[in-house]
Amino acid sequence: MEPISIALGLVAAILAVAAVVLTRSLNAANATAAVAASRVESLEGELDTKVAQARKEAELEAKETAAELRSSLEADAAEQRARVEEAATAQKTRLEDETRQRNSRLEGDERRLKDRAEELDRRATRAERREEDLQRREAQISESRAAADAAREEADKLKSEASGVLETLSGLTPEEAQEQLLARVEGESRELLARRIKEVEEEVNERAEATAKNLISLAIQRYAGEYVCERTVSVVSLESDELKGRIIGREGRNIRALEAATGVDFIIDDTPNQVVISAFNPIRREVAKRALETLLEDGRVHPSRIDGVVRKAESEFHRVIRAAGDEAADEVGITGIHPEILKLIGALKYRTSYGQNQWQHAIEVAFICGMMADELGLDTKKAKRAGLLHDIGKVLDQTAEGSHALIGAEFAKKHGENREICNAIAAHHEEVPQETVYAVLAQAADAISGARPGARREMMQTYTQRLTDLERISNSFAGVDRSYAVQAGREIRVLVENAEVTDAEAVMLSQNIARKIESELQYPGQIKVTVIRETRVVQYAR
Repeated sequence: MEPISIALGLVAAILAVAAVVLTRSLNAANATAAVAASRVESLEGELDTKVAQARKEAELEAKETAAELRSSLEADAAEQRARVEEAATAQKTRLEDETRQRNSRLEGDERRLKDRAEELDRRATRAERREEDLQRREAQISESRAAADAAREEADKLKSEASGVLETLSGLTPEEAQEQLLARVEGESRELLARRIKEVEEEVNERAEATAKNLISLAIQRYAGEYVCERTVSVVSLESDELKGRIIGREGRNIRALEAATGVDFIIDDTPNQVVISAFNPIRREVAKRALETLLEDGRVHPSRIDGVVRKAESEFHRVIRAAGDEAADEVGITGIHPEILKLIGALKYRTSYGQNQWQHAIEVAFICGMMADELGLDTKKAKRAGLLHDIGKVLDQTAEGSHALIGAEFAKKHGENREICNAIAAHHEEVPQETVYAVLAQAADAISGARPGARREMMQTYTQRLTDLERISNSFAGVDRSYAVQAGREIRVLVENAEVTDAEAVMLSQNIARKIESELQYPGQIKVTVIRETRVVQYAR
């Protein structure tokens, strides 16, 4: 029972202590609550005071804000009233202006309508008058038509009577008389036409011949060129005939190697101290000549060295060709030519046409063309350029298809020459239309350079064939008795039958022969056609 008593005593002690502690805590809490309540009361009092004060301040501010807002609204209202009054005034002014303008337009339209009405009245009056005039004229025309019909009937009657009388007197029907009249009128018209053609042709020929002679004579007088008629052989001089054996080599090995490398023929035994090089290609011939001269200077002539010397000679020859092209351009005074074109000009130095050197021919054509352009007041530089380049296609025509004129023009166009120069090159043989005067000058200068006596040599067969063709063409016309080609084929003299061809018809005959020669033959320069008609009266005294 003692542990229980102890335990109960402890519990009672703990409960007592807890009661004391609880009592103290309640007392402290009550005290704190009293303090807090008093603090709350004081804070509520301060808050009521501040709220009252804030309410008073808010009421004051509200009154001040209301006053300011009232004054601002009154100012805005006054400004709005002013703007409304100003807009109303402007609108009123604009409406008044529009009203005045509309009234002005209406007044103008009214005046125009009034003028239009007056004009219509005047036109109506004129139309009425014109209608009256037309009616009066119709009446007159009707009367005139009736009179004309009567006169026509009378004329037909008289014509019939006259035709009957003429048929009786002449013994011809109207168809026969008409045929005779037409034949007579046709003969007179042809004679009159031929006479007129002759007069016009004589007048034109006098003027053209004088101008042409002046231009050509001035050009020829100002330029005198040399002609070197090259052949198909070149000659290499030797110091002695002993060198021929070295050129031939053992069993002919050297000369065979030379001919194979150069493509030419070497003629050794014909002429003493000379080797003749024969070839139709002048460039190959010149390369072979230079290669042989180099071999002879060095003294070493054998097959292993020949090929290298020939290749070197070809390389050096290309530089020579370019130098020749530069020389021609400098001599003529032309700049800005493409290097490839200059090569072609230089290659012309080793080409001939009927024995005439084409490089010298190109230079001469350039000078003559420039001189004629100078006399006509044209661009001399452009004319010289056209003359210098006109035959560059002759170097290309072996490797290209077409005539040398068209080939040269295409090559020049490809390398920067302008349209006028290209047309002059292409048209100097009239294969294309001549678009500028420079093409005409190039053609004339080419003819002058190639057709002057001694400039070119023709083959005998070609020469005789041209003479035969000239006489054949002339003899093919009616009324021709016989014809003769004279002046080396530059003139054809035609003798006509006196009874079949009149003087006026001789003019037309010469023109027809000239046109047929132009269409059928090709020739340098020009051919003069002379028609001769003469009257011979023969009597015998016995």
